[in-house]
Amino acid sequence: MTADLDPTPSDRSRPPARYWAPGEHVLWRYRGNGSDEVHICRPVTVVRDDAELLAVWLAPGTPCVRPVMADGTPVHREPLATRYVKPRTRTVEEWFGGGVLKLARPGDPWSVWLFWDQGWQFRSWYVNLEEPLRRWSGGVDSEDHFLDISVHPDRSWQWRDEDEFAQAQADGLMPAELAARVREAGRAAVAVLRRWGPPFRDGWQDWRPDPSWTVPALPADWDRPAR
Repeated sequence: MTADLDPTPSDRSRPPARYWAPGEHVLWRYRGNGSDEVHICRPVTVVRDDAELLAVWLAPGTPCVRPVMADGTPVHREPLATRYVKPRTRTVEEWFGGGVLKLARPGDPWSVWLFWDQGWQFRSWYVNLEEPLRRWSGGVDSEDHFLDISVHPDRSWQWRDEDEFAQAQADGLMPAELAARVREAGRAAVAVLRRWGPPFRDGWQDWRPDPSWTVPALPADWDRPAR
């Protein structure tokens, strides 16, 4: 499947035809690395959408598409040496545990996720390094870049999944040029952390979802081409 996404930087910088309103349901999707096939799809509720930020809420119990190994083994339980080379398939499961607030600034090669424990005790931020989000009528698409950063409430931080990042390179999923760009993106994200720039300084850890919001459904055509 080929996603109909505008590849030109000048067009990507244009404002969208319209911004989504709070409470609207859209899809937050990831393509397979080096592939146009969608292998992760999460229906989410729009919290805020404007020229500065897209914020969405992934509610507990949301039906999501995620990859698994062809024999049904969860990807994270497959040994790292074979995790990216053995066949996979996709399954639909409800999002388990607490919800996740996802924040993305247009053009940034990462998104920032907020996690809470039960009772809304804030746990951490998570910087997910990825391709800058590409909007389409039904949501946003990206490609995950394996390397991540975990940020704690005391503002300390640490790199995450460096082993997966190295394995993806060894298995040919990340050419050297792309890996270098991802490392540079990570350093840029760390620079934002060190000066405590947005969105970390913006108080999102005190945000709460509108109790009237419903859990989004997974549409039958969740993997349709992006237009």
